[in-house]
Order: sequence, then structure tokens, then C-alpha cells
Amino acid sequence: MRLPARLRGNRFAVVLLILAVLCSAGIALYLNERNTRQQTHELALPTAGDWVELDVTSQDIDPGTGQLTLYVSPVPHGGLAQGPESSVFSRQIDITVRSTTRTDLRATPGEEAPPQPVQANLYDGTESDYPFDRYHFSLAFSASDGTGAVPVGVVFVDADPFFFVRPTSTPFGAGAAELAGRVSRARSTFILAWFMIAAMWALALAVMAGAEVLYRGGQGLVWPSLGWMAATLFALIGMRNAAPGSPPIGSLIDYVAFFWAEGIIAASLTVTVVAGTRVEHRKRAEAGSTEPAPGT
Repeated sequence: MRLPARLRGNRFAVVLLILAVLCSAGIALYLNERNTRQQTHELALPTAGDWVELDVTSQDIDPGTGQLTLYVSPVPHGGLAQGPESSVFSRQIDITVRSTTRTDLRATPGEEAPPQPVQANLYDGTESDYPFDRYHFSLAFSASDGTGAVPVGVVFVDADPFFFVRPTSTPFGAGAAELAGRVSRARSTFILAWFMIAAMWALALAVMAGAEVLYRGGQGLVWPSLGWMAATLFALIGMRNAAPGSPPIGSLIDYVAFFWAEGIIAASLTVTVVAGTRVEHRKRAEAGSTEPAPGT
């Protein structure tokens, strides 16, 4: 596409305009992701006067072990608190968390309840689908005091920078609530993963194009070119290992780009060396045949 005549004479201004548009788009994407992640979700809050708020924060999502670490902070409301807007419990509350295992938490009267870790299992997902892997999790919370069940409400915050959690919660039974949700990779991880895939293919095709030029041109061993090819071969390994979230080898990103890129570069480097070696031997043979015989 040709630029208008009035713009072709001022290419510097066009470049600045393009940079400004790209930077503005990047800032807009960042602000959108910041505003949609790490938000507080009030889920299944009871209408009773005396109830326990469970502030649940996801801080460590590990698809490799299939574990989601949540930190649960109980907060009293109504008659369970020692005073208005107080986070100190007036009486003992026992909280039970059920996932694949059972975890018992206790709020002591006269004290604030500290955050306590709770483990939940991830299911319905495969880590090797990176960066498109998605998972689900679910937990059940219940609370009671000396007189019986106590209503609970769930307030959820997603604090893991590499994942995005869509939580849902529904009350069931007296003094109980369920927290469930879907876990997927953050948008920034998607963008970086796609950039890595494009970069791997671009570098591989660039090396193949350079190898074709050397081969068709009958060049010998051009050491700067060979050094660049070999450096690219090993540089892609470091790039792949820097993928956010440390996906296991054999993930989708490997079959889509990494394995092919490494194979193309290795083959191009080998063909270039073999062809260049033949050219160098031929040049030496031709140089030897043209040397004058001794005594002439």
C-alpha cells in the first residue's frame, strides 16, 4: 500500500504516528487487563445478621501438581464481632473446608483470624495444552459455633499474575457455601506465547533463507553466517525455556513452533556446512592444479 504523497515526504512523522498508535493500544490493553483481573468478587453473601465472611485469595496456581493454593481469612459480622466494623471474633467459630481433602480452620474469641492456606485440586485440564489449558476447581465451606451452623459468605480475590480465575459461588444448606471457578492463562501470557511462536517461525525461516542464498551462490564456509545460524539454534532453546508458567516439554507450543523451528535451523546449518565444505575443497583443488610445477 502506497502512502499519500503528502506523507511520503515526511516518513519520520509517519513512524512516530505508528509508534504512538502501538503504544496507545498497548496501554489500553494493559488498563483493560488490570481492571478485569485481581478484582474483589462478593459471592453468595447471606442476609442473616450474624454470619462469617470468608475472604478467599488465590495466590499460587500450579498446573504441574494440579494444585490451587487459597488463603482464607474469616471475618465476623453482626453478633460474631466484638464491635461494629471489628474483625475480632466474640466467640469461637469452627470452619470446615472440603475439597479432595478436609481442612479445619478455627477463629478464636478475642482475636482476629489470620489467613490460612487451603489446597484445592484442579481438574478438567491438561498442562500440555499450554497456553490454551483451562481448569476447574470447587470447594465447600461450612461454619458452626457451640449452638449450631453459622451462615457463611465468600469474597474472592484473584492474585496470581499468570492466571485468570472466573469464580462462582452458591449457598447450599444451612451455614454452607460452595466456591467453584474456571482457571485459564492470563491475557499477557497468551500475547507473549503467540509472540514466541511467531518469533520462532520468523527466525527459522530467516535462517533457511540465508542458507539458500549461500547454497545457490556457491559460497564456501562463511563463518559469520554459520555463527549466526548456530547462535539462533541455541537461542531458541533459551527463548522456549523463558515461556511464562514454565510449560512442560511436549506442550502445544512445542509442536506448533519450537520443534519445527529447531529442525529447520539444524537442517539449514547442516546443509550449509556440507555444501560449503565441498566448495572449499573444490577451490583448493583448483588452486593446486593451477600452481606452476617446480623448476619451470
